[in-house]
Amino acid sequence: MRKKFQLMLAAILVICGMTMVSCLSNTKETVDVPIAPDYQDSTQWYITNRQAAADVFYIISTETGDYSLPNGKICHYADTYSDSLRAPLYGEMLGVDTLVSGQLNFFSPYYRQCSLQSFESDSLASARMPLALDDVRRAFQYYLEHKNGGRPFVLAGFSQGAHIMLKLLKEMDDNTFQRMIAAYAIGITITDDNPHIVAAKRADDTGVTICYNSVRDKGCAMPGWTNSSIAINPVNWRTDSTHAILITEPSPLLPVSEQTKDTMTVHLDTASGLLIVDGYTAKDYMLPLLGVEGNYHTREIWLYRDQLRENMVLRASRMIKWINKNDGKRKKS
Repeated sequence: MRKKFQLMLAAILVICGMTMVSCLSNTKETVDVPIAPDYQDSTQWYITNRQAAADVFYIISTETGDYSLPNGKICHYADTYSDSLRAPLYGEMLGVDTLVSGQLNFFSPYYRQCSLQSFESDSLASARMPLALDDVRRAFQYYLEHKNGGRPFVLAGFSQGAHIMLKLLKEMDDNTFQRMIAAYAIGITITDDNPHIVAAKRADDTGVTICYNSVRDKGCAMPGWTNSSIAINPVNWRTDSTHAILITEPSPLLPVSEQTKDTMTVHLDTASGLLIVDGYTAKDYMLPLLGVEGNYHTREIWLYRDQLRENMVLRASRMIKWINKNDGKRKKS
């Protein structure tokens, strides 16, 4: 499991001083953590209101690394009130909103996410994740009560954010679940058995969970990242091994006008639950801590951005249509 947690995405590692409070962690160790975000404060949100009939609630991936405090201690959580630490968080929110939200409203909370180093062992992750989960849990509740307005919504998360998203999905009450268009759990493996975790089977079913993990071949998967109970090919939205062609620019780090598009073949390995991608040419997807050639974890959104954007709108449109015809109740897919 250690390698599994090491695959959390960290786009930028930042060092800065912050205002801290002392607290007691689950490991009974006194540590310094940033002040809790107040979700009544608009600065603790990234929001794009497109006046749409449906929303995306997105939980970002790991954009924080360990950093030194003025007192010499090491902090393992993002400070949502620090401009320098907010910058990479904002960068992902803006990027994902631009790439995939399309015609939908977009809501993403800043939260005290765990640093990348927190996932080097199960014990560290278990001790530190509850703080991040609690922040997002509070943010989601505030969103439902004050920002959602009863609209149907997409629940989405990537990497660390997807793990948190899965917790929200399992805790969700049935009335809220009835408004959920779909859950996109990107870049994790799902083995949970829960009434709210229903595998997507096609492009337009609703109330379902979408999950996939992209690799060059099965040998590039990290230990513990196979045998997901939920897996789908986001190119053709099939759960069998049918191949699909994906043509797109390979790198998010270069202007698309300066790139030659890759022509890739993508299929689902039904035995392992892995998405096999053949023909990807970029070399800039690896992070130093990951060090796994052929594992495309950092490109899970970029490669399928067009498909994700179109699919969210498709599922939302289908659900809104049925809600309008059935007095606010989602038709079972």
